[in-house]
Amino acid sequence: MQERQTPQLVKGTRDFNALQVAQRSYIFDTIRQVYQKYGFSPLETPALEYVSTLFGQYGQEGEQLVFRVLNSGNFLGDTPQALLIDQNYKEVLPKISEKGLRYDLTVPLMRYVATHYHELTLPFRRYQIQPVWRADRPQKGRYREFYQCDADVVGTPSLIVEAEILAMAYEVLQRLGINDFIIHLNHRSILNGIASQIGELERVNEFCTIVDKLDKVGKDKVITELLSKGFSEAGLEKFDFIFDLQGDNNAKLDILSNHLAHDKVGSKGLQELKEILQYLEALGMTQVPISFEPSLARGLAYYTGAVFEVKLPTINIGSIAGGGRYDNLAEHFGVSSLTGVGFSFGVDRLYVAMEQLNLFPQQAYFNTKVMVTNLDEESVKVALDIITRLRNHDIPAELYPEKVKLKKQLMYANKKDIPFVLIIGEEERQASKFTLKDMSTGDQAFYTFDQLINILSN
Repeated sequence: MQERQTPQLVKGTRDFNALQVAQRSYIFDTIRQVYQKYGFSPLETPALEYVSTLFGQYGQEGEQLVFRVLNSGNFLGDTPQALLIDQNYKEVLPKISEKGLRYDLTVPLMRYVATHYHELTLPFRRYQIQPVWRADRPQKGRYREFYQCDADVVGTPSLIVEAEILAMAYEVLQRLGINDFIIHLNHRSILNGIASQIGELERVNEFCTIVDKLDKVGKDKVITELLSKGFSEAGLEKFDFIFDLQGDNNAKLDILSNHLAHDKVGSKGLQELKEILQYLEALGMTQVPISFEPSLARGLAYYTGAVFEVKLPTINIGSIAGGGRYDNLAEHFGVSSLTGVGFSFGVDRLYVAMEQLNLFPQQAYFNTKVMVTNLDEESVKVALDIITRLRNHDIPAELYPEKVKLKKQLMYANKKDIPFVLIIGEEERQASKFTLKDMSTGDQAFYTFDQLINILSN
Protein backbone atom coordinates (compact mmCIF):
# COMPACT_ATOMS: atom_id res chain seq x y z
CA MET A 1 0.00 0.00 0.00
CA GLN A 2 1.39 3.37 -1.03
CA GLU A 3 2.26 5.64 1.88
CA ARG A 4 0.04 8.71 2.12
CA GLN A 5 2.00 11.89 1.50
CA THR A 6 1.40 15.11 3.37
CA PRO A 7 0.84 17.91 0.82
CA GLN A 8 3.41 20.70 1.09
CA LEU A 9 3.87 24.05 -0.59
CA VAL A 10 7.29 24.58 -2.13
CA LYS A 11 9.22 27.03 0.04
CA GLY A 12 9.31 30.51 -1.39
CA THR A 13 6.02 30.07 -3.29
CA ARG A 14 2.44 30.87 -2.31
CA ASP A 15 -1.20 30.07 -2.97
CA PHE A 16 -3.54 33.04 -3.40
CA ASN A 17 -7.17 32.95 -2.25
CA ALA A 18 -10.01 34.84 -3.95
CA LEU A 19 -9.45 38.05 -1.98
CA GLN A 20 -5.70 38.04 -2.61
CA VAL A 21 -6.21 37.38 -6.33
CA ALA A 22 -8.67 40.28 -6.51
CA GLN A 23 -6.34 42.64 -4.66
CA ARG A 24 -3.35 41.64 -6.79
CA SER A 25 -5.47 42.12 -9.92
CA TYR A 26 -6.30 45.62 -8.67
CA ILE A 27 -2.55 46.36 -8.54
CA PHE A 28 -1.96 44.82 -11.98
CA ASP A 29 -4.85 46.74 -13.53
CA THR A 30 -3.73 50.05 -12.03
CA ILE A 31 -0.16 49.60 -13.27
CA ARG A 32 -1.37 48.42 -16.69
CA GLN A 33 -3.61 51.48 -17.12
CA VAL A 34 -0.78 53.91 -16.32
CA TYR A 35 1.75 52.06 -18.51
CA GLN A 36 -0.65 52.18 -21.45
CA LYS A 37 -1.34 55.86 -20.77
CA TYR A 38 2.38 56.52 -21.31
CA GLY A 39 2.40 54.71 -24.65
CA PHE A 40 3.65 51.25 -23.65
CA SER A 41 2.31 48.13 -25.42
CA PRO A 42 2.03 44.65 -23.85
CA LEU A 43 4.44 41.75 -24.45
CA GLU A 44 4.69 38.24 -23.01
CA THR A 45 7.67 35.88 -23.22
CA PRO A 46 8.07 32.19 -22.20
CA ALA A 47 8.95 31.13 -18.67
CA LEU A 48 11.82 29.06 -20.09
CA GLU A 49 14.91 30.54 -21.70
CA TYR A 50 18.15 28.90 -22.78
CA VAL A 51 20.86 29.20 -20.15
CA SER A 52 23.06 30.75 -22.83
CA THR A 53 20.51 33.57 -23.02
CA LEU A 54 20.36 34.12 -19.28
CA PHE A 55 24.01 33.80 -18.30
CA GLY A 56 26.49 36.61 -18.75
CA GLN A 57 23.93 39.29 -17.83
CA TYR A 58 23.39 39.28 -14.07
CA GLY A 59 26.85 38.92 -12.59
CA GLN A 60 28.15 35.88 -10.71
CA GLU A 61 25.84 36.26 -7.70
CA GLY A 62 22.77 36.64 -9.90
CA GLU A 63 23.58 33.66 -12.08
CA GLN A 64 23.82 31.43 -9.01
CA LEU A 65 20.13 32.18 -8.41
CA VAL A 66 18.90 31.02 -11.82
CA PHE A 67 16.66 27.94 -11.57
CA ARG A 68 18.04 25.44 -14.06
CA VAL A 69 15.76 22.85 -15.68
CA LEU A 70 16.96 19.31 -16.38
CA ASN A 71 16.87 18.12 -19.97
CA SER A 72 14.03 15.69 -20.59
CA GLY A 73 14.57 11.99 -21.21
CA ASN A 74 17.92 10.40 -20.38
CA PHE A 75 19.50 13.72 -19.46
CA LEU A 76 22.72 12.05 -18.28
CA GLY A 77 23.29 10.55 -21.73
CA ASP A 78 26.90 9.55 -22.19
CA THR A 79 28.18 11.81 -19.42
CA PRO A 80 31.29 10.14 -17.92
CA GLN A 81 30.76 8.85 -14.39
CA ALA A 82 33.76 10.85 -13.21
CA LEU A 83 31.94 14.12 -13.95
CA LEU A 84 29.06 13.25 -11.66
CA ILE A 85 31.04 13.74 -8.46
CA ASP A 86 30.35 16.92 -6.51
CA GLN A 87 33.54 18.82 -7.27
CA ASN A 88 32.86 18.69 -11.01
CA TYR A 89 29.22 19.84 -10.95
CA LYS A 90 30.05 22.99 -12.94
CA GLU A 91 31.30 20.81 -15.76
CA VAL A 92 28.33 18.46 -15.80
CA LEU A 93 25.59 21.12 -15.48
CA PRO A 94 25.78 22.31 -19.12
CA LYS A 95 25.51 18.68 -20.25
CA ILE A 96 22.30 17.91 -18.34
CA SER A 97 20.60 21.35 -18.28
CA GLU A 98 20.36 23.69 -21.25
CA LYS A 99 17.37 25.73 -20.07
CA GLY A 100 16.35 27.76 -17.03
CA LEU A 101 13.41 29.73 -15.64
CA ARG A 102 13.63 33.43 -16.42
CA TYR A 103 15.38 35.43 -13.69
CA ASP A 104 13.86 38.76 -14.74
CA LEU A 105 11.93 40.22 -17.68
CA THR A 106 14.66 42.47 -19.09
CA VAL A 107 16.96 39.84 -20.58
CA PRO A 108 14.04 37.99 -22.25
CA LEU A 109 12.99 41.38 -23.66
CA MET A 110 16.40 41.93 -25.24
CA ARG A 111 16.35 38.39 -26.64
CA TYR A 112 12.96 39.21 -28.16
CA VAL A 113 14.19 42.54 -29.54
CA ALA A 114 17.23 40.86 -31.12
CA THR A 115 15.03 38.14 -32.63
CA HIS A 116 12.48 40.60 -34.08
CA TYR A 117 14.81 43.57 -34.58
CA HIS A 118 13.89 44.22 -38.23
CA GLU A 119 10.15 44.06 -37.48
CA LEU A 120 10.13 46.58 -34.63
CA THR A 121 9.48 50.31 -34.78
CA LEU A 122 12.11 52.04 -32.67
CA PRO A 123 11.98 53.35 -30.03
CA PHE A 124 10.16 50.22 -28.88
CA ARG A 125 8.02 50.79 -25.78
CA ARG A 126 6.74 47.64 -24.09
CA TYR A 127 5.34 46.60 -20.75
CA GLN A 128 5.29 43.08 -19.36
CA ILE A 129 3.49 41.66 -16.30
CA GLN A 130 4.61 38.09 -15.64
CA PRO A 131 6.20 35.90 -12.95
CA VAL A 132 9.96 35.36 -12.58
CA TRP A 133 11.89 32.81 -10.53
CA ARG A 134 15.01 32.99 -8.36
CA ALA A 135 16.67 30.21 -6.38
CA ASP A 136 16.99 32.55 -3.40
CA ARG A 137 16.73 31.81 0.31
CA PRO A 138 13.07 32.49 1.18
CA GLN A 139 12.49 35.19 3.81
CA LYS A 140 10.01 37.95 4.58
CA GLY A 141 9.30 39.88 1.40
CA ARG A 142 11.60 37.65 -0.68
CA TYR A 143 10.18 34.74 -2.66
CA ARG A 144 11.36 32.19 -5.21
CA GLU A 145 8.43 32.93 -7.49
CA PHE A 146 7.13 36.46 -7.82
CA TYR A 147 5.64 38.88 -10.33
CA GLN A 148 7.33 41.84 -11.96
CA CYS A 149 5.60 44.65 -13.83
CA ASP A 150 8.18 45.96 -16.29
CA ALA A 151 8.12 48.93 -18.63
CA ASP A 152 11.07 49.45 -21.01
CA VAL A 153 11.98 51.77 -23.86
CA VAL A 154 14.51 50.31 -26.29
CA GLY A 155 16.28 52.17 -29.05
CA THR A 156 16.87 55.77 -27.93
CA PRO A 157 19.67 57.48 -25.96
CA SER A 158 17.37 60.35 -24.95
CA LEU A 159 17.34 61.09 -21.22
CA ILE A 160 13.72 62.21 -21.57
CA VAL A 161 12.88 58.51 -21.23
CA GLU A 162 14.31 58.34 -17.71
CA ALA A 163 12.30 61.40 -16.70
CA GLU A 164 9.09 59.96 -18.16
CA ILE A 165 9.60 56.63 -16.41
CA LEU A 166 10.10 58.38 -13.07
CA ALA A 167 6.94 60.42 -13.69
CA MET A 168 5.09 57.23 -14.59
CA ALA A 169 6.25 55.50 -11.40
CA TYR A 170 5.05 58.50 -9.39
CA GLU A 171 1.59 58.33 -11.03
CA VAL A 172 1.24 54.58 -10.35
CA LEU A 173 1.98 55.08 -6.66
CA GLN A 174 -0.40 58.03 -6.45
CA ARG A 175 -3.21 55.98 -7.99
CA LEU A 176 -2.58 53.16 -5.53
CA GLY A 177 -2.79 55.65 -2.65
CA ILE A 178 0.88 55.37 -1.65
CA ASN A 179 2.07 58.87 -0.78
CA ASP A 180 4.97 58.33 1.62
CA PHE A 181 7.78 57.11 -0.63
CA ILE A 182 11.20 58.16 -1.92
CA ILE A 183 12.71 57.52 -5.36
CA HIS A 184 16.47 57.05 -4.93
CA LEU A 185 18.48 58.05 -7.99
CA ASN A 186 22.09 57.47 -9.06
CA HIS A 187 24.21 56.83 -12.17
CA ARG A 188 26.52 53.88 -12.78
CA SER A 189 29.06 56.22 -14.40
CA ILE A 190 29.41 57.97 -11.04
CA LEU A 191 30.26 54.63 -9.43
CA ASN A 192 32.62 53.89 -12.33
CA GLY A 193 34.30 57.21 -11.64
CA ILE A 194 34.65 56.43 -7.95
CA ALA A 195 36.01 52.95 -8.71
CA SER A 196 38.50 54.54 -11.09
CA GLN A 197 39.61 57.09 -8.50
CA ILE A 198 40.35 54.34 -5.97
CA GLY A 199 42.23 52.33 -8.61
CA GLU A 200 39.65 49.54 -8.97
CA LEU A 201 37.94 50.27 -12.31
CA GLU A 202 38.49 46.71 -13.55
CA ARG A 203 36.52 45.43 -10.54
CA VAL A 204 33.69 47.95 -10.82
CA ASN A 205 30.95 45.29 -11.09
CA GLU A 206 32.17 43.60 -7.91
CA PHE A 207 32.39 47.02 -6.26
CA CYS A 208 28.78 47.84 -7.26
CA THR A 209 27.46 44.46 -6.09
CA ILE A 210 28.90 44.99 -2.60
CA VAL A 211 27.91 48.66 -2.35
CA ASP A 212 24.36 47.70 -3.38
CA LYS A 213 23.99 45.86 -0.05
CA LEU A 214 24.15 49.13 1.93
CA ASP A 215 20.44 49.28 2.80
CA LYS A 216 20.49 45.63 3.93
CA VAL A 217 23.69 45.42 6.02
CA GLY A 218 24.76 49.02 6.70
CA LYS A 219 27.87 51.09 5.99
CA ASP A 220 30.28 49.28 8.34
CA LYS A 221 29.61 45.83 6.89
CA VAL A 222 29.84 47.11 3.32
CA ILE A 223 33.25 48.64 4.00
CA THR A 224 34.37 45.51 5.85
CA GLU A 225 33.41 43.34 2.87
CA LEU A 226 35.15 45.68 0.41
CA LEU A 227 38.33 45.54 2.50
CA SER A 228 38.10 41.76 2.78
CA LYS A 229 37.91 41.57 -1.03
CA GLY A 230 41.13 43.55 -1.30
CA PHE A 231 39.82 47.03 -2.13
CA SER A 232 42.21 49.81 -1.14
CA GLU A 233 41.65 51.14 2.39
CA ALA A 234 43.10 54.54 1.45
CA GLY A 235 40.82 54.75 -1.58
CA LEU A 236 37.73 53.77 0.40
CA GLU A 237 38.51 56.37 3.05
CA LYS A 238 38.65 58.98 0.30
CA PHE A 239 35.12 58.21 -0.84
CA ASP A 240 33.37 56.75 2.22
CA PHE A 241 31.39 60.01 2.54
CA ILE A 242 29.09 58.76 -0.24
CA PHE A 243 27.46 56.37 2.24
CA ASP A 244 25.95 59.18 4.33
CA LEU A 245 25.97 62.28 2.10
CA GLN A 246 23.68 65.06 3.40
CA GLY A 247 21.85 67.97 1.78
CA ASP A 248 19.42 68.41 -1.11
CA ASN A 249 20.03 66.95 -4.57
CA ASN A 250 21.86 70.01 -5.91
CA ALA A 251 24.17 70.14 -2.89
CA LYS A 252 24.97 66.43 -3.20
CA LEU A 253 25.65 66.73 -6.93
CA ASP A 254 27.95 69.71 -6.33
CA ILE A 255 29.95 67.78 -3.71
CA LEU A 256 30.43 64.83 -6.08
CA SER A 257 31.28 67.21 -8.93
CA ASN A 258 34.21 68.54 -6.91
CA HIS A 259 35.51 65.04 -6.13
CA LEU A 260 35.11 63.80 -9.72
CA ALA A 261 36.03 67.00 -11.54
CA HIS A 262 38.94 65.33 -13.33
CA ASP A 263 37.14 62.09 -14.10
CA LYS A 264 35.33 62.26 -17.48
CA VAL A 265 33.16 59.21 -16.86
CA GLY A 266 32.02 60.29 -13.40
CA SER A 267 31.40 63.88 -14.55
CA LYS A 268 29.30 62.61 -17.46
CA GLY A 269 27.10 60.65 -15.03
CA LEU A 270 26.59 63.71 -12.84
CA GLN A 271 25.66 65.85 -15.85
CA GLU A 272 23.12 63.28 -17.07
CA LEU A 273 21.45 63.19 -13.66
CA LYS A 274 21.11 66.97 -13.75
CA GLU A 275 19.48 66.73 -17.19
CA ILE A 276 17.03 64.05 -16.01
CA LEU A 277 15.98 66.24 -13.08
CA GLN A 278 15.52 69.20 -15.45
CA TYR A 279 13.32 67.13 -17.80
CA LEU A 280 11.29 65.95 -14.84
CA GLU A 281 10.72 69.56 -13.82
CA ALA A 282 9.68 70.39 -17.40
CA LEU A 283 7.10 67.59 -17.19
CA GLY A 284 5.57 69.43 -14.23
CA MET A 285 6.75 66.77 -11.78
CA THR A 286 8.40 69.03 -9.23
CA GLN A 287 6.53 67.22 -6.45
CA VAL A 288 8.16 63.82 -7.14
CA PRO A 289 10.19 62.90 -4.01
CA ILE A 290 13.60 62.14 -5.56
CA SER A 291 16.79 61.73 -3.56
CA PHE A 292 20.21 61.53 -5.22
CA GLU A 293 22.04 58.65 -3.50
CA PRO A 294 25.61 58.12 -4.82
CA SER A 295 25.85 54.77 -3.01
CA LEU A 296 22.88 53.30 -4.95
CA ALA A 297 24.23 50.66 -7.33
CA ARG A 298 21.55 48.08 -8.14
CA GLY A 299 23.53 44.88 -8.28
CA LEU A 300 22.72 43.65 -11.79
CA ALA A 301 25.77 43.87 -14.02
CA TYR A 302 23.99 45.12 -17.15
CA TYR A 303 23.20 48.66 -15.93
CA THR A 304 25.32 51.40 -17.54
CA GLY A 305 23.50 54.68 -16.87
CA ALA A 306 20.98 56.13 -14.44
CA VAL A 307 19.62 53.70 -11.83
CA PHE A 308 16.66 54.23 -9.50
CA GLU A 309 14.78 52.51 -6.70
CA VAL A 310 11.53 53.26 -4.86
CA LYS A 311 11.47 52.75 -1.09
CA LEU A 312 8.90 53.31 1.65
CA PRO A 313 10.46 54.96 4.73
CA THR A 314 7.79 53.63 7.11
CA ILE A 315 7.81 49.97 5.97
CA ASN A 316 10.90 47.80 6.19
CA ILE A 317 10.55 45.64 3.06
CA GLY A 318 13.35 46.95 0.85
CA SER A 319 12.67 48.56 -2.52
CA ILE A 320 9.24 48.07 -4.09
CA ALA A 321 10.39 49.13 -7.57
CA GLY A 322 13.57 49.89 -9.46
CA GLY A 323 15.28 50.11 -12.81
CA GLY A 324 17.82 51.92 -14.92
CA ARG A 325 19.54 52.32 -18.27
CA TYR A 326 21.38 49.49 -19.99
CA ASP A 327 23.20 50.41 -23.17
CA ASN A 328 25.01 47.21 -24.11
CA LEU A 329 22.65 44.38 -23.20
CA ALA A 330 21.56 43.64 -26.79
CA GLU A 331 25.18 43.10 -27.87
CA HIS A 332 25.03 39.70 -26.18
CA PHE A 333 22.44 38.78 -28.83
CA GLY A 334 24.29 40.25 -31.80
CA VAL A 335 22.67 43.70 -31.95
CA SER A 336 25.06 46.57 -31.24
CA SER A 337 24.40 50.17 -30.20
CA LEU A 338 20.88 49.46 -28.96
CA THR A 339 20.14 51.38 -25.77
CA GLY A 340 17.43 50.59 -23.28
CA VAL A 341 15.84 52.00 -20.13
CA GLY A 342 13.65 49.88 -17.90
CA PHE A 343 11.62 50.06 -14.73
CA SER A 344 9.85 47.37 -12.73
CA PHE A 345 7.40 47.19 -9.84
CA GLY A 346 7.73 44.18 -7.56
CA VAL A 347 4.07 43.31 -7.01
CA ASP A 348 4.66 41.14 -3.95
CA ARG A 349 6.35 43.85 -1.92
CA LEU A 350 3.87 46.39 -3.24
CA TYR A 351 1.07 44.11 -2.03
CA VAL A 352 2.59 43.85 1.46
CA ALA A 353 2.90 47.63 1.64
CA MET A 354 -0.70 48.25 0.55
CA GLU A 355 -1.98 45.62 2.97
CA GLN A 356 -0.10 47.20 5.89
CA LEU A 357 -1.29 50.68 4.89
CA ASN A 358 -4.89 49.44 4.39
CA LEU A 359 -5.06 50.88 0.87
CA PHE A 360 -7.10 48.26 -0.97
CA PRO A 361 -10.57 49.56 -1.91
CA GLN A 362 -13.60 47.54 -0.91
CA GLN A 363 -14.49 46.82 -4.53
CA ALA A 364 -11.15 45.04 -5.08
CA TYR A 365 -12.75 41.69 -4.39
CA PHE A 366 -14.28 39.17 -6.76
CA ASN A 367 -17.44 37.83 -5.15
CA THR A 368 -20.93 36.53 -5.80
CA LYS A 369 -23.37 39.39 -5.29
CA VAL A 370 -26.51 37.35 -4.76
CA MET A 371 -27.15 33.71 -3.87
CA VAL A 372 -30.48 32.14 -4.85
CA THR A 373 -31.88 29.54 -2.44
CA ASN A 374 -32.80 25.95 -3.26
CA LEU A 375 -35.91 25.02 -1.23
CA ASP A 376 -37.89 22.57 -3.40
CA GLU A 377 -38.16 21.17 -6.92
CA GLU A 378 -40.62 23.77 -8.20
CA SER A 379 -38.61 26.66 -6.73
CA VAL A 380 -35.43 25.36 -8.40
CA LYS A 381 -37.04 25.63 -11.83
CA VAL A 382 -37.84 29.28 -11.14
CA ALA A 383 -34.42 29.87 -9.58
CA LEU A 384 -32.54 28.54 -12.62
CA ASP A 385 -34.42 31.00 -14.82
CA ILE A 386 -33.78 33.86 -12.36
CA ILE A 387 -30.01 33.35 -12.06
CA THR A 388 -29.73 33.26 -15.86
CA ARG A 389 -31.60 36.56 -16.12
CA LEU A 390 -29.47 38.08 -13.31
CA ARG A 391 -26.25 37.05 -15.05
CA ASN A 392 -27.56 38.52 -18.31
CA HIS A 393 -27.65 41.83 -16.42
CA ASP A 394 -23.97 41.26 -15.37
CA ILE A 395 -24.94 40.57 -11.76
CA PRO A 396 -22.74 37.79 -10.28
CA ALA A 397 -25.20 35.15 -9.05
CA GLU A 398 -25.11 31.54 -7.91
CA LEU A 399 -27.71 28.91 -6.95
CA TYR A 400 -27.19 26.83 -3.84
CA PRO A 401 -26.86 23.37 -5.46
CA GLU A 402 -28.63 21.17 -2.86
CA LYS A 403 -32.07 21.19 -1.26
CA VAL A 404 -31.22 21.68 2.44
CA LYS A 405 -32.59 23.77 5.29
CA LEU A 406 -32.66 27.52 4.70
CA LYS A 407 -30.47 28.08 7.79
CA LYS A 408 -27.61 26.08 6.23
CA GLN A 409 -27.89 27.99 2.97
CA LEU A 410 -27.77 31.33 4.81
CA MET A 411 -24.71 30.18 6.75
CA TYR A 412 -23.02 29.35 3.45
CA ALA A 413 -23.76 32.85 2.12
CA ASN A 414 -22.40 34.40 5.32
CA LYS A 415 -19.15 32.44 5.16
CA LYS A 416 -18.63 33.52 1.55
CA ASP A 417 -19.47 37.17 2.34
CA ILE A 418 -22.28 37.16 -0.22
CA PRO A 419 -24.17 40.41 0.45
CA PHE A 420 -27.65 39.32 -0.72
CA VAL A 421 -29.73 36.14 -0.67
CA LEU A 422 -32.76 35.73 -2.95
CA ILE A 423 -35.34 33.43 -1.35
CA ILE A 424 -37.77 31.63 -3.66
CA GLY A 425 -40.45 29.47 -2.01
CA GLU A 426 -44.10 28.70 -2.60
CA GLU A 427 -45.23 32.15 -1.38
CA GLU A 428 -42.85 33.87 -3.76
CA ARG A 429 -43.93 31.69 -6.70
CA GLN A 430 -47.61 32.49 -6.09
CA ALA A 431 -46.97 36.26 -5.88
CA SER A 432 -44.45 36.36 -8.77
CA LYS A 433 -42.23 38.33 -6.43
CA PHE A 434 -39.03 37.42 -4.63
CA THR A 435 -37.73 37.91 -1.11
CA LEU A 436 -34.36 39.69 -1.08
CA LYS A 437 -32.45 39.44 2.19
CA ASP A 438 -29.67 41.91 2.97
CA MET A 439 -27.11 39.79 4.81
CA SER A 440 -25.38 42.76 6.45
CA THR A 441 -28.55 44.12 8.14
CA GLY A 442 -30.87 41.10 8.15
CA ASP A 443 -33.60 43.18 6.49
CA GLN A 444 -35.71 41.52 3.79
CA ALA A 445 -38.59 42.54 1.52
CA PHE A 446 -40.68 41.46 -1.48
CA TYR A 447 -39.59 42.74 -4.92
CA THR A 448 -40.49 42.23 -8.57
CA PHE A 449 -37.71 41.13 -10.89
CA ASP A 450 -37.30 44.65 -12.32
CA GLN A 451 -37.00 46.05 -8.80
CA LEU A 452 -34.36 43.41 -8.01
CA ILE A 453 -32.31 44.47 -11.02
CA ASN A 454 -32.36 48.11 -9.91
CA ILE A 455 -31.27 47.24 -6.36
CA LEU A 456 -28.59 44.70 -7.27
CA SER A 457 -27.18 46.80 -10.12
CA ASN A 458 -26.46 49.56 -7.62
